[in-house]
Amino acid sequence: MNKQRIAARFAKCAEAGRPALVTFISAGDPDLVTSQAIMDGLPGAGADLIELGMPFSDPMADGPVVEAAGHRALATGHSLQKTLDMVKSFRSHDTETPVILMGYYNPIYQRGTNKFVAEAREAGVDGLIVVDLPPEEDEELCLPALEAGLNFIRLTTPTTDAKRLPRVLQNTSGFVYYVSMKGITGGAIANHGAVGEAVKAIKAHTDLPVAVGFGIKTAEDAALIGRDADGVVVGSALINALVATLDDKNKATAASSRAVHELVRALAGGVARARS
Repeated sequence: MNKQRIAARFAKCAEAGRPALVTFISAGDPDLVTSQAIMDGLPGAGADLIELGMPFSDPMADGPVVEAAGHRALATGHSLQKTLDMVKSFRSHDTETPVILMGYYNPIYQRGTNKFVAEAREAGVDGLIVVDLPPEEDEELCLPALEAGLNFIRLTTPTTDAKRLPRVLQNTSGFVYYVSMKGITGGAIANHGAVGEAVKAIKAHTDLPVAVGFGIKTAEDAALIGRDADGVVVGSALINALVATLDDKNKATAASSRAVHELVRALAGGVARARS
């Protein structure tokens, strides 16, 4: 079952005495060919899990970097179908690296929930993160996804209190995604120690791995956060590395894929020494 790849990967990283490196890219950014090449090279560069963003025109939780990535993809005609096709292509040569689709419910709703869940599973998707569906709406997508053998990964934040946390965790599977700060993606972590304490508090309520995202930009950040977290999620920094290589028309260059993979290698080094 698709569900088992995520658990197996976190277990493998734990056995190695380190957190998992979770890398986020936006599907189709800046074009389908380059995005596929970046995705295909992530495991070899050191990524343990891949979050693939589903571009959406109004991404309320995303900062300007991730939002711009989605808009670049949409401007080239990228679609949900093409995102699923990217996963299929990736699975033709990699059957072990977990792939998680991250995005918003509107495109899924427009496609049809049951159709999307079936297609995602067939394509080789392992889990979903849909940031605008709260636990009160689990019947919309969470429960159908779980029944189909997909993980449904929920976000917790610094404002998720002890009363709310059990409700958030109720149908969460795969791992818990802890958002390290209030606000949108792309900011900076102000207090690494507070993040570690929050991770410990969440782990007191669940046996699931806890991965931390938002604000992790460097290998040093990854090493610090990885002391307590089971996973370290990096997104905006990878997109920034890509953007730095684009030409004046936002087109990819020969350096585009390489720049992202080089940063992933550095981040992998950070998580490797997180607990040494």
